[in-house]
Amino acid sequence: ITNAKLAQDIISGETALTAEPADTDEFLVSDAGTLKRVDYSYIKGGGITVADHWRLTTGFTGNADPITSNLERVDAPSGYGQLGSAMTESSGVFTFPSTGYYLVRFTAGQTRSGGDNRYLTNQINVTTDNSSYNALSYSQQGLHIDSGSIYASSSTEGIVDVTSTSNVKVSFTISMNSSTTTCAGDTAVTITGMTFIRLGDT
Repeated sequence: ITNAKLAQDIISGETALTAEPADTDEFLVSDAGTLKRVDYSYIKGGGITVADHWRLTTGFTGNADPITSNLERVDAPSGYGQLGSAMTESSGVFTFPSTGYYLVRFTAGQTRSGGDNRYLTNQINVTTDNSSYNALSYSQQGLHIDSGSIYASSSTEGIVDVTSTSNVKVSFTISMNSSTTTCAGDTAVTITGMTFIRLGDT
């Protein structure tokens, strides 16, 4: 029997699918010996679907709880990359593009102090009700100098379970003991930045 003699609804493999299957495309599986069909949506791999990066474009001196301005989605230099839908930001509050488990990382790549600073903290804040925020994670250090200026960097991260894009959001805080300490930012290269990677479904 040749393919030409078979009805079009017979599974023959005569034609090839040239793109990723749609969620409603069906496959045949053996369920304990019984042949059944299953949608692609049930068997496809999740994979990383969102990888986004933001940064502080201009440095500031003193505290920012949270950082509310001079934030941009990374767009330079050549070779930068992002994957999937973008995070959105308004007055320092970041909204996720879809539900899921996200790795969130916050790096203060350069803080500069001209004097002793008993503490310098960079912190990720999270809300689950679009109202009250709690510390998700933070990194803290103290700076001591004899003369001149001292530079430091720190990073912190956490995993956020985004069950609702309307209610689960994050913001970022820089706090310090010395009001003269500066947190650096730049629009051409990331110094202080925020990374968001969707790990999988919630």
